Amino acid sequence: MEPVTLTTDRLVLRTVDPHDTQAVYEAAQDPDIQRWTTVPSPYLHEHASGFTEQLVPDGWAQGSMFTFGVFLTGGELAGMLGLTMRSLGVAEVGFWATKEHRGHGYVTEATLTACRWIFTAVGVDRVEWRAEVGNHASRAVAERAGFTMEGTLRSAVNNKGVRRDCWVGSLLPSDLGLPSTAPYLPARA
Repeated sequence: MEPVTLTTDRLVLRTVDPHDTQAVYEAAQDPDIQRWTTVPSPYLHEHASGFTEQLVPDGWAQGSMFTFGVFLTGGELAGMLGLTMRSLGVAEVGFWATKEHRGHGYVTEATLTACRWIFTAVGVDRVEWRAEVGNHASRAVAERAGFTMEGTLRSAVNNKGVRRDCWVGSLLPSDLGLPSTAPYLPARA
């Protein structure tokens, strides 16, 4: 799939490329990004260049991971968001915000925009969100975006060689007033 660009009144969501390597490298120096995400730590310039030059374009080309840089309309990097295909009709969202742009709702806005896109353009019927237990900032973004919290999974994430418990939530097309590609029959209590 060719990369797409999505826009809102405040944001431009677009693929990152070698021109963005330095901005990605600088943002990923933040200890909170290194603590709560699976980026390498320490985060070296070679990690940023591998991300922008290989990982991101390969994900788009293979249709396996759709990565968007979250940019302010003026061009400044505010965060990163990825939608990784996990199984037929299911993607997982992951994101981070640059330290100076946290608390403005940019990542929530980007998450909703990207989820609408993947539901309508790719035919995904479920987007999952996972975060290590204790990552309250990520959980707040997911909740503001309308994800339903489904529980805690034991030993479900591996962050830098350590197995950790994680929260899991989901967003369905119907949560955004969109149709699903496949019929959905919820369980009855």
